[in-house]
Amino acid sequence: MTGPDGVLVLVWIGVILGPIVCLLLIRRLLRSRRIFLGWSLAAVAALGWACGVWGFLIEPATLTVRHVTVESPAWRGEPLRIGIISDTHVAAPHTDVKRIHRLVERMNAEHPDVVFLLGDYVGGHEPAATRPLAERSEILHGVEAFRDLRSPLGSWGVLGNHDSWYDDAAVADAMARGRVRLLENDAVRVERPGGAFWIGGLADMYSSREPPLVGGTLRQVTDGAPTVLITHWPDPFADTPSSVALTLAGHTHCGQVNLPVFGRLVHASPGSERWPCGLYDEGGRKLFVTGGVGVSILPVRFRAPPEIVIVTLRAPGG
Repeated sequence: MTGPDGVLVLVWIGVILGPIVCLLLIRRLLRSRRIFLGWSLAAVAALGWACGVWGFLIEPATLTVRHVTVESPAWRGEPLRIGIISDTHVAAPHTDVKRIHRLVERMNAEHPDVVFLLGDYVGGHEPAATRPLAERSEILHGVEAFRDLRSPLGSWGVLGNHDSWYDDAAVADAMARGRVRLLENDAVRVERPGGAFWIGGLADMYSSREPPLVGGTLRQVTDGAPTVLITHWPDPFADTPSSVALTLAGHTHCGQVNLPVFGRLVHASPGSERWPCGLYDEGGRKLFVTGGVGVSILPVRFRAPPEIVIVTLRAPGG
């Protein structure tokens, strides 16, 4: 067994055998009267064991509902309650179809006005043609599970790099079966009693069809109603004008491992390093980056808990 699943097996072996080996070594040190060394080793081993159990086995399986309020000078009309789901990575460790059903239930319980899905629904890096049939079926069923999302203004989504590497056409078809409207450099006007707004969705940066086109997408906005821009990567925010009320992105996993003192050591792109997690305001331009749900490369999350997000977007003082 190789890859993340193999790492998880090694973690379980370490969880079981590690304390036994350490106890034997510590006992030997104490018997030889090396008291300080023995207890120091005990403390370090206990801390490492606890961090490993938490980061590899516990935190990645949790789910936080994060609530954020964004006041944007470009927003008009009544506040909009936005549900965000990103980076589910089905078929990677810790995420299967049953977990997607559970997080859909959690999202529905929040009663969002609209739900945005920000890409990377696929776990792993391999193309679909190299995957076992059962794994391909699990991935597509994980996307189709979004059909149970409930919101008055519907579910809208973009693709991520893992979806492009896997089979973007297959994922797009699964999104359609899941009643998710896919946007690839498209802008759509949404009517609502509290004031119409536009949703602009960007293509994935690894798309074989076309790159993300901020300008081309926003040129489709034909009136003064405010715009929310959704993208998998935070990188296009560098080209997003102040006329956009809010840009929403995923991809970063909030670094996936966020160490005390050292912080986030791994960044998935230049934009992920500049805007790794949370809410950013650059001269009135607003960006929110979610850490998403799943894992990639290593089956670990440490101080970067899986999350779905409710963003309340409103005008200043609204």
